[in-house]
Amino acid sequence: MGSKKEPLIYIDGKFYKKSEAKISVYDHGLLYGDGVFEGIRAYNGRIFQLDAHIDRLFMSAKSIDLKIPLSKEELKKSIINTLRKQGLRDSYIRLVVTRGVGDLGLDPRKCPKPSVIIITEPLKPLFGEAPATAIVATTRRNIPTALNPAIKSLNYLNNILAKLEANRANVTEALMLDQHGFISEGTGDNIFIVKDGKLITPPTTASILLGVTRSVVLQLAKEEGIQVEERNITVHELYNADEAFLTGTAAEVAPLVEVDGRKIGDGKAGPITIRLRKKFKKLTETTGTPI
Repeated sequence: MGSKKEPLIYIDGKFYKKSEAKISVYDHGLLYGDGVFEGIRAYNGRIFQLDAHIDRLFMSAKSIDLKIPLSKEELKKSIINTLRKQGLRDSYIRLVVTRGVGDLGLDPRKCPKPSVIIITEPLKPLFGEAPATAIVATTRRNIPTALNPAIKSLNYLNNILAKLEANRANVTEALMLDQHGFISEGTGDNIFIVKDGKLITPPTTASILLGVTRSVVLQLAKEEGIQVEERNITVHELYNADEAFLTGTAAEVAPLVEVDGRKIGDGKAGPITIRLRKKFKKLTETTGTPI
């Protein structure tokens, strides 16, 4: 049998075998988490919501005053080219922009050239085939006046601390509260609940990442005639919801059936969750930027 072809990684306009793909130990992305990233999906030869992801990347970069060395169009072409070189039609795409090589100090002015990295590889469902279970973490979500969660930065320690809590509790996800004690989001996904036929999700002011999948689901719900409300959600409301689900590029639309040992609804994926999940799947199969 022939050996498996080694994946290729894009770094600053060149391709390297996975085993040879490296950045400097002086890159401030490594030293300080100084950089931004996006997780993107390709389905059946099309990149889903590519423009929305690229736009969000540039917004994150602007907030940390990071100048991306490629235009939006150049970045899109680089992603498409990377997928073509790999022969991938279904793929997870990790797009990273670091501050670049500097010294051991914090000053971004010492980093003259940001680096662009594109990693593409097949992705299994984040939570597998089973519905998600969760805890409410003791770790609070970053507050907007410290490190705004709307910035998708390379510093994910806040999320990782909550994920450690989930691991210790032997559940698939941890839900973080904002500074006021309302539900914000999971470690890598947004949250929705359903109560009395109404779809409710935390507002953009509630210390959350402005999820691309979240936006798509909100639009799908409106098309389906489902009443949508963006407002603060208490833990009490979450426990007593009829349904709940998580959304994200990796999670897609994942039913959430238990939180802190309490069943959500009847402990199974609810009808609105199933309906939106099917609509979302159909959208991923029929729309996107051709590879």
